[in-house]
Amino acid sequence: MYICFAEYRIMPQMREQYLAYTGDLLKGMTNLYLYEGTDQPGLFVEVWNAATAEEAEQIKEERCGERSSWYRISEWIEGGAAKMHIWTFKPVHPGAAKGN
Repeated sequence: MYICFAEYRIMPQMREQYLAYTGDLLKGMTNLYLYEGTDQPGLFVEVWNAATAEEAEQIKEERCGERSSWYRISEWIEGGAAKMHIWTFKPVHPGAAKGN
């Protein structure tokens, strides 16, 4: 399992619009979790699950693409799209039991 992880800060005045928009985008999605920082309100992370490195790369490319439904969010990010950080992570110990 790989994850594609996106992190950004939403402008305070755009938070409610962001939440409404992402609520619609999340409907029916099973490979994405969206979190907001408890210590830093307005700081959001997206965690996209992918079965392979190639799938994670596709998610990353789609997420950053100007044609993506998710791209609209960049106008609400403090500093714009350049301030969205996105990475792919792979398991360090494949096959290890979760929670160990």
